[in-house]
Amino acid sequence: MDIPVYLFTGFLESGKTKFIQETLEDERFNAGEKTLLIVCEDGEEEYDSSKFSGKNVFIRTVDNADDLTDELLSGWLKETRSERVVIEYNGMWTLDKLYDNMPEKWSVYQEMFFADSTTFENYNLNMRSLVVDKLKSAELVIFNRCTDQTDKMPLHKIARGVSNRSAIVYEYTDGSTEQDTIEDPLPYDIEAPVIIINDNDYGVFYRDLNEDMKKYHGKTVKFKAIIAREKRMPDNCFIAGRHIMTCCADDIQYGGIIAETKSKCTQLNTGDWLYVTATVSIEKHKAYRGVGPVLRITEYTMTSAPENQVVTF
Repeated sequence: MDIPVYLFTGFLESGKTKFIQETLEDERFNAGEKTLLIVCEDGEEEYDSSKFSGKNVFIRTVDNADDLTDELLSGWLKETRSERVVIEYNGMWTLDKLYDNMPEKWSVYQEMFFADSTTFENYNLNMRSLVVDKLKSAELVIFNRCTDQTDKMPLHKIARGVSNRSAIVYEYTDGSTEQDTIEDPLPYDIEAPVIIINDNDYGVFYRDLNEDMKKYHGKTVKFKAIIAREKRMPDNCFIAGRHIMTCCADDIQYGGIIAETKSKCTQLNTGDWLYVTATVSIEKHKAYRGVGPVLRITEYTMTSAPENQVVTF
């Protein structure tokens, strides 16, 4: 049986402790289940266990990211006999450190990112890679300490530049909240007979395709791609994509899509630039170990590299 993990991320003084405190005080969440609360940073606000059932919440602290080990976490769970885990994560630690060492049976049920709206843009400017690290997998993003004068657009753009999947909420100083309703139109016409993906828009297309695959099933797309081929691939198969930078040069990754032609394409080599036209099919494919997008190539021509070979959001 999996152990549910509720993960709260954000930088120091972003409101994580206050939210977790209120959550554990809420009988709708804390109905007596044994809960292991793992605290990974010391902020000004401390937990008041007297306000929630101290007998069923066990607080453990981690001062160093290197101490986050499977052995430690498993030991705490066994020691406390907890049924679930709540983690207040340190904003200066990458999430890979946690995920790589989380016990096998632990499963993240919800991941929430908290940010002080008055300081978030500065964090993004100076610690972009850490901001992206937390936003990329968050299901809910909460910008707190908002006022009527808060400019929500830059906050929205930073969050949406990393992920379209997360819900965004603005929390005001009076305790009221507001759902984000800012619309982000795609930079191309998804209802066009042939969807033209401009060179600079591939990153948006790749992210949207992977986040909402069904929307693209049966659609015809056209874009410029650098291809990759592997020896184990069938003679009519290659990968078409672009190199994408989310925050900085260190995080550039190849965002590729499996492509299949009607006949052999063995003359193509890794690093070739093609202008491809293809129909998108959402189907099971062994390369994805499940369901993913497959490009049914209807036409391709050799082309030159674009001016900016790395795309961004």
